[in-house]
Amino acid sequence: MDRKTVSIVGASGYAGGEFLRLALSHPYLEVKQVTSRRFAGEPVPFVHPNLRGRTNLKFVSPEKLEPADILVLALPHGVLAREFDRYSALAPILVDLSADFRLKDPELYRKYYGEHPRPELLGRFVYAVPEIHREALKGADWIAGAGCNATATLLGLYPLLKAGVLKPTPIFVTLLISTSAGGAEATPASHHPERAGSIRVYKPTGHRHTAEVVENLPGRPEVHLTAIATDRVRGILMTAQCFVQDGWSERDVWQAYREAYAGEPFVRIVKQKKGIHRYPDPRFVQGTNYADIGFELEEDTGRLVVMVAIDNLVKGTAGHALQALNIRMGWPETLGLDFPGLHP
Repeated sequence: MDRKTVSIVGASGYAGGEFLRLALSHPYLEVKQVTSRRFAGEPVPFVHPNLRGRTNLKFVSPEKLEPADILVLALPHGVLAREFDRYSALAPILVDLSADFRLKDPELYRKYYGEHPRPELLGRFVYAVPEIHREALKGADWIAGAGCNATATLLGLYPLLKAGVLKPTPIFVTLLISTSAGGAEATPASHHPERAGSIRVYKPTGHRHTAEVVENLPGRPEVHLTAIATDRVRGILMTAQCFVQDGWSERDVWQAYREAYAGEPFVRIVKQKKGIHRYPDPRFVQGTNYADIGFELEEDTGRLVVMVAIDNLVKGTAGHALQALNIRMGWPETLGLDFPGLHP
């Protein structure tokens, strides 16, 4: 099969760099160019030392970007929306890793982000959660990568709401998030003496990823997200507090997950009765495209605690984007994504 050329805009950041790492091992992708204003002219390993010996590419400025078969855009929020015409003219297939085109509802976008510079394009991109939108991705030329926190939340809750397991009551989600989710640019909050050893609630209400969660869950339920920053470098642990319908049991919860995820290559149900690894742990999905999902039902109250662990840079960003691209191209969707993780 002929290889397709892919260029990555913003490849010096964590999201773009992660897509580059995955693309370099993909049998049907040839990385043509990688852009960075700050590091233009520098070799890729100068920024991403894990790629030493894997590529001879050097960063180029975005102004020197040439046409390619596929363009992956890992730009700051709002840049692609403002410069869409320029970038869309360079490749027939676009994969956007920002939040610019994740939402279809202009009112939801306005509530969480403000006015969109190109509202007529909202709804033209397909949201890149393969477990939910696989069929739509097969014909998608414009793909919008999902938010990492939204990915973890959606994968945990979607099967339960689709199957009618949950009561129509508010769902409360807590997300323990790693430092790399904040991106490669340093801030006072990410300064090592401030972040190391810290567990900081940084977004108790109004998290922007709430919009994606609500828009993509069946019935648009009431969902409340609270984000807590930890000093882990990678990973998200999502826990959701919800209630099952009266008379429903753990067997019904199992059935909902089995029906939704039977045959899914990157979803694993983790619910062991003994041992120290009984529930999902971000440590064991680090570097992988897996989502580990667990749950525990409190029988006397009907309270269901759902847990999801993902790597925010892989399954939460670049990995699901590559999985979606594989689906779009008609390739096996696991290509380039078969790393199983590490233990210990």
